[in-house]
Amino acid sequence: MMVVLVFVLLSGLSSSSLSMRDLASAGAAVFRGVSYLQVGLICLLTPVFMAGAIAQEANPKTWDILLTTPLNSLQVVLGNLFGRLFFIVALLFSTLPLFAVTQYFGGVPGDSIVASYAIAGTSSLLVAAIAVTLSVTRTAGKRAVFLFYISVVMYLFVTYALDIQLRQPIGIGMAAVHTTIITPLNPFLALKVLLDSNNYIPHDFTGETTLWFTRKWLAEPISTFCWLCFWLSMFMIGFSTIRLRVIGASVGAIPWYRQLFGLGAKGSRERPARHVGQNPISWRESTARGKTLASILARWSFVAAGVVLALSIVILYHNGTMTGTDLQLAIATVVAAEVVIIGLAALNMSATAVSREREDGTLDLILTTPIQPGPYLTGKLRGLVQFLVPMMLVPILTLGIVGLYIAMDGFGREGGVMLSVANPNGTGNLDLPPVIPESVFSMAIVLPMFIAFCVMVGLHWSIRSKGTIGSIIAAVGIVLATVGVMSLCAIPAGENLSVLGAWIVNINPINLTFANIYPDQAIPSALSGGLASARIHLIIGAIMVAGIYGVAVYLLHTNMKRTFMMTVRRLAGTN
Repeated sequence: MMVVLVFVLLSGLSSSSLSMRDLASAGAAVFRGVSYLQVGLICLLTPVFMAGAIAQEANPKTWDILLTTPLNSLQVVLGNLFGRLFFIVALLFSTLPLFAVTQYFGGVPGDSIVASYAIAGTSSLLVAAIAVTLSVTRTAGKRAVFLFYISVVMYLFVTYALDIQLRQPIGIGMAAVHTTIITPLNPFLALKVLLDSNNYIPHDFTGETTLWFTRKWLAEPISTFCWLCFWLSMFMIGFSTIRLRVIGASVGAIPWYRQLFGLGAKGSRERPARHVGQNPISWRESTARGKTLASILARWSFVAAGVVLALSIVILYHNGTMTGTDLQLAIATVVAAEVVIIGLAALNMSATAVSREREDGTLDLILTTPIQPGPYLTGKLRGLVQFLVPMMLVPILTLGIVGLYIAMDGFGREGGVMLSVANPNGTGNLDLPPVIPESVFSMAIVLPMFIAFCVMVGLHWSIRSKGTIGSIIAAVGIVLATVGVMSLCAIPAGENLSVLGAWIVNINPINLTFANIYPDQAIPSALSGGLASARIHLIIGAIMVAGIYGVAVYLLHTNMKRTFMMTVRRLAGTN
């Protein structure tokens, strides 16, 4: 956050002679950038810190010990909540000096700083309460962390996209818009009300007779969001307190829903034999990891929901309910959200793949077998990627369904499927498809190698870290920093470089998606040679980027194989 503050401040103070108005404008820009980053980090780091509340109490069966102590249910729940929420609150208040710096420049009222902290603090409280509720109502261990990531990321993406669709201008021909019913449901939208008050304006019911709930919801979205988070957290804490003692109940016969998926009773000593294959490490990560009811439902529900959502979007567009612009926004939002979820799942699983074994002691047992570091790491990589294959198919199938529909010219859709946009390289208009049909091939080429790269980064930090929380934080931070820098560099490259720009925009799946949906904005220079040429160069760029990720995976694997024994022996016996 300090780095972001410095860069935003330098970009806003580029003039040699500055006035007080310039300083105030720079201070306001710094405040906006740091506020958005703070809420984003809170939404990303709170699940990481609260992962222990979900997994650590369930996996070692420490809940059974807690239930035998004199602690009552409320004390146990609040202890888990505030004990782990302390780290988030400490990180939150550590940024207070950064916001205090903006006061020297002016342009940032003190109540805006307080409001931004209220939004971030109540957001962290709500996410922490959800984590404790998952811990109390589930005994799935670390598998629940995956669902946690899905719910947080999908919620933020979907609510923001819905708000964009529902926005209405405050007047005819005016750029400013009113807030929507979705605004109090998303922390970034609540921040937008605070930081962009000239363009994103709450409703004004002065002199009108409206219900108290309507006035509160639409006219005061910031306070509504904070109170909503608070009361939802209180409800979940109360529910967790009542539900806590059910964890100690024993399970008798095999439930019907476990029989439906061919699973035995929990805690049973016997199970049917399984074919392991030549690499037992790969089998364990790809097969044994997913042989639970929660894991099976999570993976295939994600796949089913993604396919149904893609078909629904195409049907709505075909019937005329959605315009071509709406189709582009919907596909971009859905695919980007799916890629983020898959990437976070890959990082979460790979970053705990070795550190988890170190914590429960199985790594010491594995080291007594003849298996060498090379096959061990290869098995981890291959097994995790195989486990994520059904999920990786979701964005590929989404682009494939839309691409097939566009390639068939909408199956006779009235008005066709082509969109007329302003030619970025001259006068007149340019006919472009809402989504370039070949995007499915680009995604199928880049996404697996990108996920393999994320897995290798997670494995690297899983080997070097003592515990799962530290390895997850390090892996997520490294990938976010790397991908973020590459994405920022790819944007101006795609806009200003012709063929090279069309290659560079494939640097990660999200940039690739936007380049194939908005080529007039992402690669305007490449379009000067015609749409057909730009489509070919996007495929070539995807192949080149996949090769770069492949080389990175190979180099990481080679380095980890060389230093594996030294690192593992140095951390042997620690947890």
